[in-house]
Amino acid sequence: MIRVGVVGMGKMGLSHLSVLGAHPGVEVTGICDNAKYVLDVLGKYTGFATFTDYERMLAAAPLDAVLIATPSAAHGPMVRAALNRGLHVFCEKPFCLDPAEGAALAAMADAKRLVCQVGYHNRFIGAFREVKRLIDANAIGRVTHVLAEAYGAVVTKPKGASWRTQRAQGGGCLYDYAAHPINLVTWLFGAPQAVAGAALVPVFSAETDDQVYGTLRWDGGLTAQVSVDWTDTSVRKMTTRLTLWGTGGRLYADRQEIQLFLRDDGPIPDGYTPGWNVRYTTELSDPVDFYLRGEEYSAQIDGWIAAIAAGGARENDFASAVETDRTLEMFILNDGAVEASFRAPAVAAPKPGLVGKLMGRR
Repeated sequence: MIRVGVVGMGKMGLSHLSVLGAHPGVEVTGICDNAKYVLDVLGKYTGFATFTDYERMLAAAPLDAVLIATPSAAHGPMVRAALNRGLHVFCEKPFCLDPAEGAALAAMADAKRLVCQVGYHNRFIGAFREVKRLIDANAIGRVTHVLAEAYGAVVTKPKGASWRTQRAQGGGCLYDYAAHPINLVTWLFGAPQAVAGAALVPVFSAETDDQVYGTLRWDGGLTAQVSVDWTDTSVRKMTTRLTLWGTGGRLYADRQEIQLFLRDDGPIPDGYTPGWNVRYTTELSDPVDFYLRGEEYSAQIDGWIAAIAAGGARENDFASAVETDRTLEMFILNDGAVEASFRAPAVAAPKPGLVGKLMGRR
């Protein structure tokens, strides 16, 4: 059994806790949050050991690994504290608001041979995994352009400050929403060499961006247009999609399906025909033991636990997440109007008594 502690009992933390609690290879040995009423309820109905101080949980609970689902600004210090104790780590996205901090933690995890993963769940969606397989198989030839989109109704009116709407705490729409499609693109094609035409647009938020637009560029001519808006009330829940154009066809994908057009003068992958093809996530997804919000949430946790047990490779490791963090930083540097306002004071490693200020809930 892998003994896991969970820190941050917001929406994502509770989702991960549910998956971990149902996993046959996991024992949850500690949960941590700065909201005592949340811990009282969870402690009463789950029997899990509860902590209001992260460092105390690390010291007192028997742990092999920790899952961190706190506001983004706390990720770096909490990851470092776990790595210093030789613990495997699953960290919610984005990894670190400072790519240099992320790179240092990635190197530290590798040196200690710890299995570390970042929660970019889209990589575990059947449709997007099929996109990866098709691109690796050169199914649409040389890809020339990508449209990477994400829309959702998160910030729909002016409202009081929360960690999500403070640039130094959550990173705004860029880090919280645009990170998802950008991570998919870097998964497919590696880190871009440049970002052009970046626009980080406030709509309702006073301190951060609500819309993100820009173009990624790679040596060799590939470009990707990014279009992200978390003020879009036309969608019920977050909608992430990719459209790819290549010399041999066109490929569209979201979490429900892929639509693939193949020219009749090129190689045709097994299971496909020239012209239009449609395949659905339901036929592209492997079954999971526990279904919550979507197979991908259980699949990513199961992949991390299996890698810990086997000491093998894992998806979404820290180094991969740093590629995404560096791309996000390029948006900020390209949009000079927000560069100065983005920089936040460095957050020191968490100390007893400080965790309540850092932790919050995701």
